[in-house]
Amino acid sequence: MVNLRLEAVIHVPSGAYIGATLKTKEDGMEKLKMAPEKRWKRAATILTLGAAMLAPVSAGMAQGHLKEVKLAVVVPLSGPWARNGELHLKGAQAAVEDINAAGGIKALGGAKIRLLAIDAGDTVEKAKNAAQRMLADNPDLVGGTGSFVSSFTLAITEMTERAELPFLTLSYSDQINERGFKYVFQTSPTANQQAAATLPIVMKLARESTGEAPRTVGIVMDNTASPLSFTKEMRESGFKKANLKLVVDEVFTPPLADATSLVQRLRSTRPDFAFMLSTNVPDTKLLLEKMKEMRLGKGAIPVVTNGGHMGAPELLKVMDKETLEGVMVVIANWGGKGHEDLSASFTKRFNEPWMTQDSISTYGDMWVFKEAMEQAGSADRRKVAEAIRSLDTTEGPARFYAGGRLKFDEKGRRVGAETVVLQWIGGVPLPVYPPSLAVHEPVWPRKK
Repeated sequence: MVNLRLEAVIHVPSGAYIGATLKTKEDGMEKLKMAPEKRWKRAATILTLGAAMLAPVSAGMAQGHLKEVKLAVVVPLSGPWARNGELHLKGAQAAVEDINAAGGIKALGGAKIRLLAIDAGDTVEKAKNAAQRMLADNPDLVGGTGSFVSSFTLAITEMTERAELPFLTLSYSDQINERGFKYVFQTSPTANQQAAATLPIVMKLARESTGEAPRTVGIVMDNTASPLSFTKEMRESGFKKANLKLVVDEVFTPPLADATSLVQRLRSTRPDFAFMLSTNVPDTKLLLEKMKEMRLGKGAIPVVTNGGHMGAPELLKVMDKETLEGVMVVIANWGGKGHEDLSASFTKRFNEPWMTQDSISTYGDMWVFKEAMEQAGSADRRKVAEAIRSLDTTEGPARFYAGGRLKFDEKGRRVGAETVVLQWIGGVPLPVYPPSLAVHEPVWPRKK
């Protein structure tokens, strides 16, 4: 039998020394000292692969005698996305507390979950390095979740896939599960799925609220990748199919210095509703405050936005609730009908005003891993991944995802993942669609 030992030191970036040693009875000791900038990536790959080789041994040594199993949350905990990472982490922490309090993983003799918080930082390179260190330092890691920023998720899952580590993500990018990976599971509807679903949903909400279908629409958006992708299908065929006339089409380069001319176009044309697609809070603030100033706010012209930042509690720190009143937000997940007890418990534990998509998604992810380990009767990461692939349920962890079904297709995308629409009402973003999640009727004023 071959004995394998892996030792690693990683110090990145500049001036780095990366070394790795592999020892077997047959070949003795071989030591690799890599040049700091030319060859560290090769060494990191060796470390990751070594961790993957060790993992089945470590995780599967004595399943009946495990005291704990490790799961990781890999999210930005520093830099501009740290708040979203914090909300991801809080959701996972809440689930782990609940699972452990209820007896842990019963199929593993009551093993408790130990949660690792991994900081993905604020760049793709930092996220990749964090994943490499996580895998090297924790060969007995069972699974992971993260990473909020899609570009970070793409980099991290390159590492976790090599290590055959099951990884759940809320990230929207269509690229995540177009790479033929077998260990990455996407719980959200993708960006393209959300874009395709949004227009029919908005039209449906308008008809049901007013008895009439909208006839005109406006767009005010920045020229970054997300709004361009979000509106692509609408511009090409969606508006025509819906018998909608695009009467305002304003595209700006962020940051926005003055929103007057953009909002003036909305006031002069008065579309039946408008997509306002800004990818940062300062520009959103300028646009919505200008609409309020010109008496177009509070639903005078219904506004549809998208993105997790539009449901964040922090919005109330930079603008008043009247400015946000009536604004609709297209998003991947949210707490709503059936989550009342969970939401109340979460707000009490963490002193948060509500449970965002970041938190409820990672809460569900921890329960997915629990369910998979129960079914597999093992903490071996390959067996856990196989159990996730075989899930098909509307019970248990399925309750924490919009659409209410937990099943993944051959690409690792969740089947039946529904797009959610929130609406700011009384200073709170409330789900108004889908009906299974909605806690309030959409407020869509009749045009005067």
